[in-house]
Amino acid sequence: MNTQSRIPKLNAANFDGALVWFSEMQMRELSFHPDDDPAEIVRISNWGKMFSDTEVSELRFVMNELFNSLGDGVYEAAYPIVMKAFGQYLDA
Repeated sequence: MNTQSRIPKLNAANFDGALVWFSEMQMRELSFHPDDDPAEIVRISNWGKMFSDTEVSELRFVMNELFNSLGDGVYEAAYPIVMKAFGQYLDA
């Protein structure tokens, strides 16, 4: 049984920290929309849960920290990462 979490640590609950965290999540192919409950996310390939119960707790904690610090700025931090994942690059 793998007990090691795949969730990166949030180094800072600010915009730059959120940007790095979302980027690390994307690199690990663990991206999700900030409004989604991680317990409800499934992998399309096998319809199994994407995150373990431990990871769900970690993700809820991180998202709570980010929303408490940034409010709607969480979406601004996630947006360029999600757009890049879809092949849409933003102008600098």
